[in-house]
Amino acid sequence: MTAGRNGGAVGDALVTLRGVRKSYNAGRPTEAEVLHGIDLDLKRGEFVALIGPSGSGKSTLLNLLGLLERPSAGTYTLAGTAVQDLDDDGLTRMRRETLGFVFQFHHLLPAFSALENVTLPVLARDGHVSPAMRERGRGLLASVGLAAAVDRKPSELSGGMQQRVAIARSLVLQPALVLADEPTGNLDTASSDEVFRLLRHTHAQEGVSFLIVTHDPRLAARCDRVLEIVDGSMASDTLNEAAARPMVAR
Repeated sequence: MTAGRNGGAVGDALVTLRGVRKSYNAGRPTEAEVLHGIDLDLKRGEFVALIGPSGSGKSTLLNLLGLLERPSAGTYTLAGTAVQDLDDDGLTRMRRETLGFVFQFHHLLPAFSALENVTLPVLARDGHVSPAMRERGRGLLASVGLAAAVDRKPSELSGGMQQRVAIARSLVLQPALVLADEPTGNLDTASSDEVFRLLRHTHAQEGVSFLIVTHDPRLAARCDRVLEIVDGSMASDTLNEAAARPMVAR
């Protein structure tokens, strides 16, 4: 087996949820349970879509997977660590060391260059950016087709280019899993297809697992596996064998 990020091998368990529930306003008359006993397994090296109607619980599930919220009940194991046993500092370290994030809006800092934006997670972690990490940032920008844009500010880049910078940023600390929340939702069709092809390329090159929340059925159909959540419960889990074959030009 090929070695995966953060230890383990491609195909090993990366995410395991068992009976995960999430309620808000617990113990109050307004208490509402949003997730109802979610069971989920993600393996290292998977490229997975998460779909479902608005209000189905997708964002809540993504927040739990991203260690931004804690489940109300159930267990979550991430890269062999029982998340529910971690304190807030432990969650912050786990999030920084194991996860990358791409959002619908790129959230680049306008005063920073593309390279400075990519290496921002390094600065937050270490307090400085070493020459080696700066070189990794340059390499990532080159891998997303932006070798000539390292010194350009976000305002000098198109929407699709800005999202490519955000993708490079999500990879700079070599995460095991990238969580992408509607990463093409703010782009036109051509830019959306370009960014999705880049995500697939990055998945193949970096060996990183991806979980992509999308409303676009075209993109979901091009993922290796499609999870559907409806009314806070996992409604289906479908392996897309055609998409999972070695990439030809997607």
